[in-house]
Amino acid sequence: VQLVQSGGGLVQPGTSLRLSCAASGFTFSSSAMTWARQVPGKRLEWVSSIYSDGSTYYTDSVKGRFTISRDNARKTVILQMNSLKPEDTGVYYCNLGNYWGQGTQVTVPF
Repeated sequence: VQLVQSGGGLVQPGTSLRLSCAASGFTFSSSAMTWARQVPGKRLEWVSSIYSDGSTYYTDSVKGRFTISRDNARKTVILQMNSLKPEDTGVYYCNLGNYWGQGTQVTVPF
């Protein structure tokens, strides 16, 4: 299993970022995919999940601002992050069970 992330960076509050996670080594279309984040000084936090049927779930703090989606043909899961806030700063990880992407830094300064 490989999860290779792209995207992220330093952006101003109120702007957007798009994170991508390219997957390989398993049956992507039948797998639930998750994004989590490590905020400085806090525990790893679940952000969003998308299931094989397309159903999506979000932690309360990102509802209405983040959108998770999947492209089964490209074996990719996307996290579109809009209206970013300083509290969204952290390292974001793509996750499948015990497998994790390399992490992507998102920084939204005050």
